[in-house]
Order: sequence, then structure tokens, then C-alpha cells
Amino acid sequence: MRNSTSVPEFHFIQLSVEPDIQIVLFGLFLSMDLLALCGNLLIILTVSSDSHLHTPMYFFLSNLSIVDIGFIFTTVPRVIMDIQTHCRDISFVGCLTQMSLFIIFGCTDSMILAVMAYDGFVAICQPLHYQVIMNPSRCSVLLLGSFLHSLAELLLHFVAILNFSNCEDFIEISNFYCDPSELLQLACFDTFTSNIVRYSVGALFGLLPISGIISSYFKIASSIIRSSSSSGKHRTFSTYGSHLSIVYFFYGTGRRVCFSSFLSQSSRSIAVA
Repeated sequence: MRNSTSVPEFHFIQLSVEPDIQIVLFGLFLSMDLLALCGNLLIILTVSSDSHLHTPMYFFLSNLSIVDIGFIFTTVPRVIMDIQTHCRDISFVGCLTQMSLFIIFGCTDSMILAVMAYDGFVAICQPLHYQVIMNPSRCSVLLLGSFLHSLAELLLHFVAILNFSNCEDFIEISNFYCDPSELLQLACFDTFTSNIVRYSVGALFGLLPISGIISSYFKIASSIIRSSSSSGKHRTFSTYGSHLSIVYFFYGTGRRVCFSSFLSQSSRSIAVA
């Protein structure tokens, strides 16, 4: 009998076996990595160097950029290395580390977007109390709460992922990184526990921040509609339209990946999504 305390090795799928396409993928991921790094560093340096931008909105924006850098550097450099070395294996500890960083940065990213929506709600709907409500202490507490929320998310995943000690010795992941949602599906525990963990994770990671964003922007939109100033409406839309576009791309692509994992049996199509 196999030793039940052994831990498995993980194997990523190969996006393409064609050498020409691998070169294209290498260039795509490398340019994506450099573009994200340069863009976010530019935002951080701009906010920190200009005293006029030391406001709650730009405080959260600069922290969002820091989290974004960590988020993309959790997965993309590993993909570039795998394409270059043609090695797609990762140890249990390595996969657990990547999954942990992915959850921490991804969940914090999601919560900061919700906090930015709340900041916009206070600025538009309660402008006279804005400086009192969004004081530096409150901003720090909201940022700390976002990080603690991500730790709670990580704790739920650890409960499930540590059960891999009773699984097979070699597990293939239908992606090019240790996707937490797929690791939950591959973990070895009963269906009831699996559903409890998945629903809890979905409520924490998805429902809570999305509900906050929708609620905040619903109140912002109601306030804008009641406003009689056309210049004020234009300024508000131009200010928060960019934030809404970020929210759309962040959750839109995430939803696309989730639907692909449920509807498609093709590992490569899930990885492409």
C-alpha cells in the first residue's frame, strides 16, 4: 500500500506544442509582465511624489497598484520560465505557496476595488462629511480589513488543500498556474465538505465585494440622476468611469474563467479563458 502521508507533485498543462506559438506566448507573457510593472510603478511614483494626490482615493489607488504588481508576479514569471525550460512540474510546497500568494493578492485586489467604490459613494453622496468619514485612520483600517479578509479566504483553502496528502502522487492541473478553484475540485474530501468550502469561498471572495460595489454605485447613480448640474454629472462619470471599467475587466474575466471550468471539459480552453 502507498504511504498515506506522501504529498503529490503537480503538473501544468501545455498551452501549445507548436514551437512558433510558444515563442508568441513567451513574448505575450513577457510584455504583459513588463507593462504591468511599469504602469503600476508609474502610478505609485506619481501619487507619492505629488502632495496634491495625497487623498483617500489616490491612497487606495496606489495600494491597488502595489497589490496588482504582486498579483501578476505570482503567476506570470513562472509561466515564462516554464515556456523557456519546457518544465511544467511544481512541487506540493511550491504550488501551495503560489496558491497562497494568488489568494492574498487577488482577494485584497477585489476588496480594495470595493473600498474604492465606498470612497466614491461617500464623496458623491456625503460630500460635507467626506473628510471626517474618510480620515487617514479609517483608510488604514479599511486597507487592513481588506488584507485580513484575504487571510480568511486563504484559511478556508488551506482546510481543503491540505487533504491532498491522501490523494494520488501525481496530479495534473488544467491550467498554467495553481488555480485555487481547481485545487478545491481536485482535493480529496467528501461532497458535503467540498460544497461547504466552495460556497463559503464564493461568498467571501465574490459576493461580499461585488455586493458592496453594486450598492455603492447604485447610490452614486441615484445621486447623479437627482443632480441638476450637467457639468457635475460629466465630472462624476469621467472620474468613476475608469474605476467601473477596472471592475468590469477584473470580475468579467474571472467570471469567464469560472463559466469555462463548469461548461467546458477541455483543459486548454479553460487555460485560454
